[in-house]
This record gives sequence, structure tokens and C-alpha cells, in this order.
Amino acid sequence: MDWRDTGILLSSRRHGESSAILEVFTPEHGRHLGVLRGGASRKIAPSLQPGAQLDLAWRARLEDHMGAFTVEPQRSRAAIAMADRLSLAGLNAVVALLAFCLPEREAHPALYTRTEQLLDLLAEPDLWPLAYLRWEMALLDEMGFGLDLSACAVSGGNDHLAYVSPRTGRAVSASAAGDWAPRLLPLPPVLLGEGPATDADILTALGTTGHFMEQRLAYALRDRPLPAARGLFMDRLARAARGAASPSSR
Repeated sequence: MDWRDTGILLSSRRHGESSAILEVFTPEHGRHLGVLRGGASRKIAPSLQPGAQLDLAWRARLEDHMGAFTVEPQRSRAAIAMADRLSLAGLNAVVALLAFCLPEREAHPALYTRTEQLLDLLAEPDLWPLAYLRWEMALLDEMGFGLDLSACAVSGGNDHLAYVSPRTGRAVSASAAGDWAPRLLPLPPVLLGEGPATDADILTALGTTGHFMEQRLAYALRDRPLPAARGLFMDRLARAARGAASPSSR
């Protein structure tokens, strides 16, 4: 059994004295694990940082075996991310969420494409937070927990949408919310692709998507807690929002 594909490295952990177990996300073979012989060596280990783009070949005697990788590094993203603390926190959140959410060996080519595009924006820290929000919404949709923000769940109209139902993930207009408004989640315009996209607006939007990440997605995955990396990214974004007037806030 063998295949060849490109992939994004999600994690690498030492295996034995000189090998490493790689966890990768590929367009055709999904999240996949395999042993890389010599993966702990000084020659290749520095290339095996989360987010790295790899040319992969996988082989195993039987399909259900873990199998072994051979890899050719295509490009590293860690050095770019480390130049900006917010982008680095975002990179860590992305790879952690993919490892957390994706079933093993199930292809998600559309999500892979969006992930690759997102990681290619690491050198654009001003664009990164909004791109991450769009990616997180796509992740929820891919996992079957997408938000329906097209029209009000009560009236059917699409004017003055201001809230999201925490139960259904559907939009609710300001007039239809009534006394239920305090129990609903905020729907900032940035979630609708409208208005400015300040760090504060994006942070509010991620609080809403985070509800469904925690209460729906994580619950469906045997009620496991979300990776800590997402919380660290939220903390970093909150700091950036508080100090938005200073370029050094990130």
C-alpha cells in the first residue's frame, strides 16, 4: 500500500532513538500519521515544524498499518510566523484544531485548500486575524456545525441581523430577538462580511464561533476540551485589540 501527496505538518513527536511520528494533513488522504525514519536527526528535525509544507510518500504492508513516510520539505512557515506573535499563535491554533477535529484518513480537499491559503498569509499580520475567522467558520461548516446567517430564523428577513441563536446557529434580527436578546450570541457585521474588521470586532466574532466549537464540535468529539492553543490565540488577539493604536502591540 502506498501513495504520494503534498501535506501540511500538524505535529512531530520523537519515536525511538532517531525516528519521529509525523501527523500531516493532506488534500487526498486527510489527516494521516506515519513514521519517518531519521526524523529526529539534526539534519531534518529543524524542517519538521508545525505548518511546514511537505512532499510526502507513504508506504505500509497493510492499509490499516501506521506505515512509514519519506518526506521532502517544500517550505517552512515557522520562521515567518515567529516574526509576529499573533500569527504564531494563530498558526499553533490552526494545526491544533485540525489535529483535534479531523477524522483520521478522511479527505477534506476544500478545507485543505483554505488551510493552505490561510497559512500562506502568515507574512501578512494585518490580514491574518480576519483570514483566521473565515477559516474557523469554514472549519465549523466542514465538520457539520456551520452557522446559517442568511436570514432571521424568526421572521425570515435579512435586515438588521444582530444575534445568533446558541442552540441552532441561525441568525436573529434585532426586532425579532425581543426579551430573548440577552440569551443570544452577538452577530457582529464582520461575520456577515460587512463593516470594518478591527481586532475587537474579530474577537467578538470568534467568541460566537467559539461557542459552537466548544458546545457542539468538542461535545460531538466525546466532549473533549478544545486545544489550549485556540485560547492562547484568543488571548493574544485580545491584547492586540486593547493596544491597537500601537504597532508593537502584536
